[in-house]
Amino acid sequence: MANSKTVQYLNKDFDSLKAQLINFAQTYYPNTYNDFSEASPGMMLIEMASYVGDILSFYIDNQIQENFLQFAKQRKNLLAQAYIYGYQPKVTKAASVILSVYQIVPSTLTSGQYEPDFNYALILEEGSRISSNLDSNVQFYINEKLDFSKSTINSETEISVYSTDIYQNPQFYLLKKKVKATAGTLTTTTFTFGNPERYPTVDILDTNIIEIINVTDSNNNKWYEVPYLAQDTIFEPIANITQNNPDLSQYNDTVPYLLKLKKVPRRFITRFKTNNQLQLQFGPGISSGADEEIIPNSDNIGLGLPYGVDKMRTAFDPSNFLYTQTYGLAPSNTTLTVTYLKGGGASSNVPANSLTINSDISVSFNGANLDNTLSTTVLNSLAFNNEEAASGGGDGDTNEQIRQNALSSFPTQLRTVTKDDYIVRTLSLPSKYGLISKAYVNQDISIQTNFPNDLIANQNLNSISLYILSKDNNNNLTTPNLALKQNLKTYLSQYRMITDAINIKDAFIINIGVNFEIIVRPNYNNKLTLNNCLTSLQNYFNIDKWQINQPIILPEIYSLLDQIEGVQTVQKVEIINKAGINVNYSPYSYDIKGATINNVIYPSLDPSIFEVKFPTNDIQGRCVTF
Repeated sequence: MANSKTVQYLNKDFDSLKAQLINFAQTYYPNTYNDFSEASPGMMLIEMASYVGDILSFYIDNQIQENFLQFAKQRKNLLAQAYIYGYQPKVTKAASVILSVYQIVPSTLTSGQYEPDFNYALILEEGSRISSNLDSNVQFYINEKLDFSKSTINSETEISVYSTDIYQNPQFYLLKKKVKATAGTLTTTTFTFGNPERYPTVDILDTNIIEIINVTDSNNNKWYEVPYLAQDTIFEPIANITQNNPDLSQYNDTVPYLLKLKKVPRRFITRFKTNNQLQLQFGPGISSGADEEIIPNSDNIGLGLPYGVDKMRTAFDPSNFLYTQTYGLAPSNTTLTVTYLKGGGASSNVPANSLTINSDISVSFNGANLDNTLSTTVLNSLAFNNEEAASGGGDGDTNEQIRQNALSSFPTQLRTVTKDDYIVRTLSLPSKYGLISKAYVNQDISIQTNFPNDLIANQNLNSISLYILSKDNNNNLTTPNLALKQNLKTYLSQYRMITDAINIKDAFIINIGVNFEIIVRPNYNNKLTLNNCLTSLQNYFNIDKWQINQPIILPEIYSLLDQIEGVQTVQKVEIINKAGINVNYSPYSYDIKGATINNVIYPSLDPSIFEVKFPTNDIQGRCVTF
């Protein structure tokens, strides 16, 4: 029996492999070969073996490294790992800009007063395109529907007199609205499918693709993009009109769209390839029958019921799971038309006052049976301009950006678990479904409602209470309407844990005023110093900087005023409660003195927020002397 030989597995580089091979030969073949000079044939064979071992070791280490997102270097592996982590890399970044849109409307005389005739107000459809006057290839599209006849906090309509007649009466009014626009050019391509295949894929032979806009087949069926094929529902916006919901349509000024969940058997996912081309992948569902006909479940395999479906004698093939509609349908014997947005890049960062060309506008009038001459005049008056430069355009994710973005996105996993998750997800509700300005979450120990429009899920004592507030057209806090709450409830349903019950409530608004006294330094102007103090306090109490259940820390206010140039001493700072519907304040009174502990004014136990509603009037100060 041959003697067993010891093999060392720790040597991986050329030098260590060479030394180990020489030692191996000297140990086990001392009489066979002993010439280990650099010029000997035996040393040549040892070095060649060491060379091959070093290369193999390198490639094995490299391949193992490429399987981990933290260490991968090849872009194809980074892309594959990113998709596993749930991150969709970007190959280009489109610039965005706030676009000013103008039109004129004739005046009309109503009850002795001249006002704009909103029958001539225009409605621009989402997707309307504007081109740059510097480069016609650079186009921007309007992100949402624009209606000049409606003025909301989300989309205010500015009105001014455009022209007057000989008696100085308004003849035409100028309407101005602002809307977000994103760079990109709409492009269309088609793909033909024959006999059905499981998980078919198609590649769009184009680069710099921003997103898929629309996919339809030959039978006008729409296909929907989803994050993963197992997700069979999507959010679908519907117009908040009487025909769609007679109860919630009264809130369409602030909530123009209602959010609905839609089940979509026709769906696809997208992924970018290493050549920056976009690949679409569809599901495996190629069976015309329902899923329950080809896979077993507790409802269809026979439970001894006299009229139940008996399939106990059927041999179920595990591969049938691949043919179900669980992961979506596969297109077959049809042609898909894919509309996508391409472009972006640094060239989309156009300068100010350059987006003025009407490229492709879908427009209609708010009213009917209008004067043809006036209609033509109004249409010809439609104008666009970006008062600020577009920003955000650039190249796609670098390899390192893919790595870091994928690692940071993985913990979220498109779910809401913590309080912060719920707040972030709530504030991310798209504005067309209603604007939520403030959000606060806690866990109730009892079920109660603050307002009639509170949405209470159930009598679960461990349910999550989500307190929210919105804003009115004057940028003041207000309680959200029922339509907004319904949209939020639908929106959160896709992300909440199955065991979570969410009660959506209104937070309380505590309106306050501020009175202060200061002593001004010698040789400083009292009025100027006082105005600077007022400006600083107005900025301090800007409602955008305050959150629900945030206390008022009086030493901070004293310190703020002390830092104003010219202020020698702050004599007094007093916070007072302002309440009363008849004077346009919140109806809720609050004991400021009783809530003050150690110079800190605490909000109520019920989630609430302090608001200086009218900063110009509610913040008052005066200069005093010793």
